[in-house]
Amino acid sequence: MISARKSTIILQQCLTLQLQIKKMKDLKQLPEFIRFAMVGIFATALHYGLYFLFQWLINVNIAYTIGYVISLIANFYLTAYFTFKRKPSWRKAFGFGGAHLVNYLLHMGLFNLFLWIGLPKPMAPIPVFCIAIPVNFLLVRFIFKKR
Repeated sequence: MISARKSTIILQQCLTLQLQIKKMKDLKQLPEFIRFAMVGIFATALHYGLYFLFQWLINVNIAYTIGYVISLIANFYLTAYFTFKRKPSWRKAFGFGGAHLVNYLLHMGLFNLFLWIGLPKPMAPIPVFCIAIPVNFLLVRFIFKKR
């Protein structure tokens, strides 16, 4: 026979399970965010890698921009096909480009701010990425989820 205490524990576990299932349904954006993060890590690594190579040869703002533009192109196709599972279109390309124009301006402002306060050139992009990536997710998600 099940005691009242055990019955209460079982009931609590069932209620907890129901809440967990509800949370999982509420978190339907989680897999999308994980895919976004994977694409973002790749694009960020590409951007930083190109910047790191070019910063020794040309002006750091030009090096940063070259890395940004090349990673932007890769990011667009990966975001469309892999992250949001949508076919790329000119409309999405323009929206993506618009979102990234805003993001690029944020990047450049922060990048130059961090250089100005004295961060070494190889390190300056890192805090920029930490600030700009979440903003970029919201902008790009809006573009790809808009019907």
